[in-house]
Amino acid sequence: MSAQVLSSAETFDCRVAFAETLIELAREDERIVAVCNDSVGSSNLVGFQKEFPDRLINVGIAEQDMVGVGAGLALSGYVPFVCGASPFLTGRALEQIKADVAYSQSPVVLCGMSPGMAYGELGPTHHSIEDLSWLRAIAGLGIVVPADPNETRLAVRWAASAATPVFLRVGRFKVPAVTGERPFTFGTATRLRDGSDVTVVATGTMVSRALEAAEEAAEQGVSVRVLNMSTIAPLDEEAIRSAMRETGAIVTAEEATTTGGLGAAVAAVVVTSRTPVPMRMLGVHREFAPTGSTTFLLEHFGLTAADIRQAAIGLAREDA
Repeated sequence: MSAQVLSSAETFDCRVAFAETLIELAREDERIVAVCNDSVGSSNLVGFQKEFPDRLINVGIAEQDMVGVGAGLALSGYVPFVCGASPFLTGRALEQIKADVAYSQSPVVLCGMSPGMAYGELGPTHHSIEDLSWLRAIAGLGIVVPADPNETRLAVRWAASAATPVFLRVGRFKVPAVTGERPFTFGTATRLRDGSDVTVVATGTMVSRALEAAEEAAEQGVSVRVLNMSTIAPLDEEAIRSAMRETGAIVTAEEATTTGGLGAAVAAVVVTSRTPVPMRMLGVHREFAPTGSTTFLLEHFGLTAADIRQAAIGLAREDA
């Protein structure tokens, strides 16, 4: 798929794929329930509520209670999908995520809706750029960031049957379909494009931009491998080590702070390897994201395809 095709491709709100799949699962399994924090609309649960009014629990604006209720349902044999805007689910209920879900190993599916800078003009209080960092610090919690609608559907189905605590980061910012018919395997990165000069490790909304960047870099004679790192925890360390050996340089791209997020996770693998390689981390570098449209914010923080291309080419030529 060329850069021109990617940039003009139809884009999708992954929350729609999430909601459709959740309804399908609920039809198949009466244990499936949804819990939300007065976010029926923003979590795209209107259709679920209409079809299963007795299986949606709206606790109101009480995120700590929401996670606690989800944990109780999980321990009672249900499969709860606990849904809320990611900044509030993860920020307000972090203790409950740690103690009630991860430490207790309650098989809750935590669904962080509209993460990253998807809320745009609502400003720093609504940007969820820290979620990957603080959730990565919690033991026993899987973290999954799907790249497109197909991967979202597969990840939701996997989470429903995984019987383990997991956080799904469900994007609102529209993205093109890039994973095709590839399966989703928890804990495993997917190589979407091969390359020999440098590897871009991307997650979520950055994956399509990384692919576009790789197409553009090829026109300048630089071969870029693209890894879709849809599982942040546990991290696919072998895919990173293979990229280090075979391409010699790493660029990470995430719609999140690099302080503890994907970049930090990959860097920990790189610097503890016998032969480290040059690396660049693209993301938000420990600052509050300002108010503005999502498109503006991604440009502001250097998270466009052009920025990824520039980082990849610069690193590849520096390493040559």
